[in-house]
Amino acid sequence: MNPINEIRKLLSSRNELRPEERVCPWWLIRMIDNPIRNLVHKPEKILDGLVSEGMTILDIGCGIGYFTIPMARMAGPSGKVIAVDLQERMLNGVRRRAKKAGLAERIVLRQCSKDSLSIDGIKAGFALTFYMVHEVPDKDRFFREIAENLVDGGKLLIVEPLMHVSPADFEKTLETAGKSGFAILTRPDVRWSRAALLGKKLQAERSA
Repeated sequence: MNPINEIRKLLSSRNELRPEERVCPWWLIRMIDNPIRNLVHKPEKILDGLVSEGMTILDIGCGIGYFTIPMARMAGPSGKVIAVDLQERMLNGVRRRAKKAGLAERIVLRQCSKDSLSIDGIKAGFALTFYMVHEVPDKDRFFREIAENLVDGGKLLIVEPLMHVSPADFEKTLETAGKSGFAILTRPDVRWSRAALLGKKLQAERSA
């Protein structure tokens, strides 16, 4: 059995499910988050210029911490990464990785629900949503919550899987984010992906 082909079959079959049923299972993450992935999605390269020392960061749909751990290193001792996931098993994986890397003090774990990200009161400078927005049933609420917890001028990087999210669906996602006060800044080149870097408009721009 070829594990790559099995993953592709699983992802294809998920297109037939309702959005709320498309949450990536914890056991699949362990197949995807491995050293080989670093050849395709190197966190330091993707996040270069977006994460800086002392920053508060939101890692939404963090899985078992593939991006959480590198971002905690990049944010330094005075920075924080708020790692958010729906599944407790995912967060337990982040906890183990953070402890092993000596970064536990820089990472805050938040278990969200289907109705809330559970991040009230966070004022982050950057938010990452990697391969997860297509799983969100209520994208309007989702982007509103992110916007409410980003500082003015804060950035949001959305990355979606090329073979799972159509160009039309991706553009619709960006339109929805725009309703919450985000503007497209750039469209980074991320392998096997559709990506957009958004910025939260300043108060004056949102009021205009």
